[in-house]
Amino acid sequence: MHKLLIIDDDVALTEMLQEYLALHSLEVTVCNHPITGIETLREQAFDVLLLDVMMPEIDGFETLRRIRQFSGIPVIMLTAKGDDFDRILGLELGADDYLTKPFNHRELVARIKALTRRWVDKSLVNDSSEASNSSAPLMLNGITLDVTQHSVLVAQQPIELTGTELHLLHQLMLQPGKVVTKEALSQAVLGRRLSAFDRSLDMHVSNIRKKLAQHDINDVIKTMRGTGYMFILKDNVE
Repeated sequence: MHKLLIIDDDVALTEMLQEYLALHSLEVTVCNHPITGIETLREQAFDVLLLDVMMPEIDGFETLRRIRQFSGIPVIMLTAKGDDFDRILGLELGADDYLTKPFNHRELVARIKALTRRWVDKSLVNDSSEASNSSAPLMLNGITLDVTQHSVLVAQQPIELTGTELHLLHQLMLQPGKVVTKEALSQAVLGRRLSAFDRSLDMHVSNIRKKLAQHDINDVIKTMRGTGYMFILKDNVE
């Protein structure tokens, strides 16, 4: 059973979610104050965090900043309906996904299960040759990525990527020199079809570029306008 932590000051909503998600084999812990939530996350292990943006005293953005200082837990942020700023800022700060309020409960379950499939279940040993090949460590352009260990190294120095960022980089490095469409990336990385005006992938790629640039790795992910992205081998970087 996967463990979910909810940090949201809406008591009525969290009580309802706790009951509903339990029906889908999720063990749910609720914290109605962000400080309590941060402390709980420090003391206990969880598979996914559901984090509300609009909270008094400390909002979801500041809460996420503090959490990212010690945890790479997959995070789904709950944002105000139609507020692009909230969504973009949340992704910039390291959220893996977002849902706008009010949301469909089935959609929430689908998003949670998509994250657990990628980051919890994938850590289990799989003996198939296809899985073994796709999960083998990759070494390109001075970047070493080990998806089974959830680690990325440049010159033996670790780069802190969120789970979604790591998986996105992994998908691109698996096919160097080839265009990977946004639709394919959305399905593989976010676990859903690409929707119009969804900038999630763009923001995750932007975050990866910034983090690689801090280690002098530049221009290795090329945007193919209107199509997707390509991981450029070093000898081909313009």
